[in-house]
Amino acid sequence: MTDTTAPAEPVDIICVGAGFSGLYVAYQADRRNWSFAGFETAPDVGGTWFWNTYPGARCDVESVYYSYSFSEELQQEWTWSERFAPQAEILRYINHVADRFDLRQHFTFNTRVTSATWLPDRHLWEVSLDSGDVRYGRYLISGAGGLSAPKDFDVPGIENFTGTQVSTSRWNIPLEDLAGKRVAVIGTGSSAVQCIPHIAGVASHLTVFQRTPNYVFPARNAPLASDLVDQIKGNYAAIREECRHSPGGIPDRPADANAFDVSADERTQRYERAYERSGFNGVGAEFADLLTNLRANETASEFVCGKIREIVDDPETAALLEPRFHPLGAKRSVFGTDYYETFNRPNVSIVSLRDEPIETMTADSIVTSKGVYEVDVVVLAIGFDAFTGPLFGLHVSTPESGTLQRAWSEGVRTFLGMMTAGFPNFFMVAGPQSPALASNVVVTIEQAVDWITGLIEHANSTGADIVEATAEAQDEWVTITEDVVGKTLYATTDSWYRGSNVAGKPSTFLGYVGGVGKYRRMCSELARRGYPGVEIGRESVDRKIGRIDQEID
Repeated sequence: MTDTTAPAEPVDIICVGAGFSGLYVAYQADRRNWSFAGFETAPDVGGTWFWNTYPGARCDVESVYYSYSFSEELQQEWTWSERFAPQAEILRYINHVADRFDLRQHFTFNTRVTSATWLPDRHLWEVSLDSGDVRYGRYLISGAGGLSAPKDFDVPGIENFTGTQVSTSRWNIPLEDLAGKRVAVIGTGSSAVQCIPHIAGVASHLTVFQRTPNYVFPARNAPLASDLVDQIKGNYAAIREECRHSPGGIPDRPADANAFDVSADERTQRYERAYERSGFNGVGAEFADLLTNLRANETASEFVCGKIREIVDDPETAALLEPRFHPLGAKRSVFGTDYYETFNRPNVSIVSLRDEPIETMTADSIVTSKGVYEVDVVVLAIGFDAFTGPLFGLHVSTPESGTLQRAWSEGVRTFLGMMTAGFPNFFMVAGPQSPALASNVVVTIEQAVDWITGLIEHANSTGADIVEATAEAQDEWVTITEDVVGKTLYATTDSWYRGSNVAGKPSTFLGYVGGVGKYRRMCSELARRGYPGVEIGRESVDRKIGRIDQEID
């Protein structure tokens, strides 16, 4: 219980969130004997994996890679059961980590940060909590996950609906409650793709309302054979190192050709093998130029569309499911089990919101421009206010720069996706313009926390109590991220990668897509040089970083 009779003593680190990021920050602070106070809205650890409990929820990165690498004992004692772990197993793993390293003691749960204000005269962050308490910290670190702030429900007339309403981002009912009901699922992103087959299995009828069809690949999920687990555990050190220096944070399978370097027959054969392999080293990674050459990408896109036509019996339904509105990989590909097969069920239908947008809802129906669909349950699978939503929810501000919202009013601007100019002693783990958006995020989290705590340790060794990214270095990093994405097909597509799913959100690509390995090497080189681009104690070795991306392979 917090003593509210007197102000708490300042701690070295205040951290928001008790998911993968927050727990690793707590671990690194603990081993350095830094005082630490963590705050988590949920009643326990888990972060995103505490909340995402919708039917079929599981990771789309292989379990053996989507896990911490900092402890050899941890990775040897924990055994994953499936290729892609379900939500409950991931949450058990996170709880195991918290227990094994006694990390819960550092967090206050059921507690939300309502504001964080920089006090320049004291070089402290003043953090207000929804309990009414105020805490002070020398450094403020956001470990709030990039996909932890649900998007506002923007379905017209939803306030009129009197039936059951549930969101995939805050699922709170048993699947059995949908048995025999007429269910509508609005959205066809990753969460929807995972839950739709489960809902179809119990609903009397399921209507899927789709705005933009996605590229959905079979997950090929299966139990992990014990001999494979033993092989991985025996070679974990090398596997982890490969992940750290790969493009996406998983063991790489380098493409050895461009799409038109081979004949059409060979190209199809290679796509077939990649489709069977699936995962992020599947079809979208089979040729080196699929994310940079639209014509090459169209060969992969057409292959996927052909698979959809093979699976889905009704040609009109298959046509609606074909992802014709963006290149393969320009939005995050989705992995599911029996997704397209579900549309062969007699109790499942699809409505294209491009052809008939929702106009309103009544007490028991969804009204589009072409028809009325009576439903008992509405499942909202409409996504998140990615990356900026969780950060803006902290109401971070400084006297000099105002709020973070104001500083980013024309678009996100960060230094390495970890710092932002005008906000001293404030760090973001796996933040916007880091590789988190397009990577195995656990690898990105560990690298970010190691770099952040290394910088703080360096500042402490010099006697400095303030660190801040320079505006010049921040501008250079923004230029680097935009130059990298501008050479890819990511730049051609509106998506949550750009914040396009949230009305009024400035369009900024929210990630660095030059690769996890290259990013790591750039960050390591900046640390080796004494952190150019960072004012340490109001002094900087160099206010700029130059084109570090051109210096590092």
